[in-house]
Amino acid sequence: MTDSSPLPSPAATQSREPRRFMHRHSATVRMTHWLNALCLSFLLLSGLQIFNAHPRLYWGKYGADSDAAFIAIDSRQTVSAPRGFLQVGPMQLDTTGFLGVSNENGSNTARAFPAWLTIPSYHDLGAGRRWHFFFAWLLVLNGLIYLAHGLWRGHFRRDLLPSKAQLAPRHLWQEILDHAALRFARGETARRYNALQKLSYIAVVFGLLPLMVLTGLTMSPGLDAAFHVLPDSFGGRPSARTIHFITAFLLVSFVAVHVAMVIASGLWNNLRSMLTGRYAIAEDGLKK
Repeated sequence: MTDSSPLPSPAATQSREPRRFMHRHSATVRMTHWLNALCLSFLLLSGLQIFNAHPRLYWGKYGADSDAAFIAIDSRQTVSAPRGFLQVGPMQLDTTGFLGVSNENGSNTARAFPAWLTIPSYHDLGAGRRWHFFFAWLLVLNGLIYLAHGLWRGHFRRDLLPSKAQLAPRHLWQEILDHAALRFARGETARRYNALQKLSYIAVVFGLLPLMVLTGLTMSPGLDAAFHVLPDSFGGRPSARTIHFITAFLLVSFVAVHVAMVIASGLWNNLRSMLTGRYAIAEDGLKK
């Protein structure tokens, strides 16, 4: 006789596994995390509004309409309709409908990034700059609080500094394979960040975000006049603007991967830990 009852789903099996809760994130880490998410969202959307005013990126000390840009978003008028395109060096891609030309109030309009992707949605450089500067300084203040807390409470040394064993090439390669196969840590191993998490968080906290702030400050003519080291450090203000934009792209890429991993490894468990600090781990200490 064959048992025809349905097999339990992996989610149902996991929900019946013995679990215990640990306190994973302090109140300061949780607060600064969500404030960072808010700031970066407004900075990205208002930054695209500012970028639309001159959608060309240069390298070096000069960047005007007559100078050659190595990245540009532009449009050209054809016989039938305007066409948008993205140009990277000698390569040109038709991006009509998204970049260069997009729908605005029912008609195709020439603008670098579409209205639904900028703050404000209509063309207003002054408003975009006010939104951008407000959340930029809020991000700086929030970052200083996070840094002070991390140093004072040992968060960086305890939670983000990878061990020598974690940095071994064989261990790193195994973690890459585990992530690619969506195998996530369980048991005691899940109490700590893995090496890829630690390295990516360190790169964001101590690399990308400070670089974003410094290149942003370098785009201020007043600060450049007072601190010549700023434009000199990046090879000129146009280069700093290009690095600023590339850094923003890398941060968006990090957030996309971060959110995907949060969903794949357990959305509610991860979300709860970042809201309340409580994180559930399985007792077996094994990996799937």
